[in-house]
Amino acid sequence: MRRTRTISTALVATAALAVVLAGCSDSDDGGSGSKPSGAASTFDPSSVAKDDTLASAVPDAVKSAGTLRVGTDTTYAPAEYIGDDGKTPVGYDVDLVKAIAATLGLKPDIQTSKFDNIIPSIGSRYDIGVSSFTINPDRAKQVNMIEYFQAGEAFAVQKGNPKKVDQNDLCGKTVGVQTGTVEADELGDLSKKCTAAGKSKIDGLSYDSQADVTTNLVGGKLDAMYADSPIVAYALSQTNGQLEQLGDVFATAPQGIVVSKSDQPLTDVIQKTVQKLIGDGTYGKILKAWGNEAGAVTTAELNPSVG
Repeated sequence: MRRTRTISTALVATAALAVVLAGCSDSDDGGSGSKPSGAASTFDPSSVAKDDTLASAVPDAVKSAGTLRVGTDTTYAPAEYIGDDGKTPVGYDVDLVKAIAATLGLKPDIQTSKFDNIIPSIGSRYDIGVSSFTINPDRAKQVNMIEYFQAGEAFAVQKGNPKKVDQNDLCGKTVGVQTGTVEADELGDLSKKCTAAGKSKIDGLSYDSQADVTTNLVGGKLDAMYADSPIVAYALSQTNGQLEQLGDVFATAPQGIVVSKSDQPLTDVIQKTVQKLIGDGTYGKILKAWGNEAGAVTTAELNPSVG
């Protein structure tokens, strides 16, 4: 799985976030939160030049088709989700796919799939999978994985931390989480440690939508929120400076692009293409547009060793 156990409500969160934050903002800009801040919806793949050397290394089956078939579960904003039109995949993963395809002279064919169905379909239905896959030993046995992002967990508070929240001592604080996530379970465990130590429990408030978590933090009902680091970074980019990350991202893990182990030529060319996009700055621009440059890597490592 990705970092969260339940991610389908992220789609709802994306649609709702702009609406609910418009009423919470102290900004005078007339609702700049209505779209992702500097959103990569403005990304133009035609700005990425074809690399003839890399394109020539694309396997014949993919080259003759002229398309790069990509499996993704479009329910995980801001990495991959369905845009405002209700049908178009958007997100930083989607833009990276477009940049990869443009570099290789291919047309991206981005197909929505259930998350668990993507890896079994690599090499048959899909050429690659790009869906915030955490690299782990089990997946590395099944497919090749090219590292392209680092994700973890993080806390966020109101700007200036007016409630004086200490992420190392949340006892007695009111903390919001999205229902069904890893963070929701972990918060319960942290609260038990507080009471076992004779301190006040953590008042954990769980919401079906991440948008509701973010909105209640902006509004002051929560002292802090706890979520995956890309979710926190995106929330910060959407709230017009009203929130800030508390401390550093922790419990980080690499995420990878998935390619069939039986197709080393395609694996090699995808790896080299991602590295080129890192080197020429395209990759960094994409992540920055979605408020997630903190997750950037410098090397597109193939099958990195993970515990």
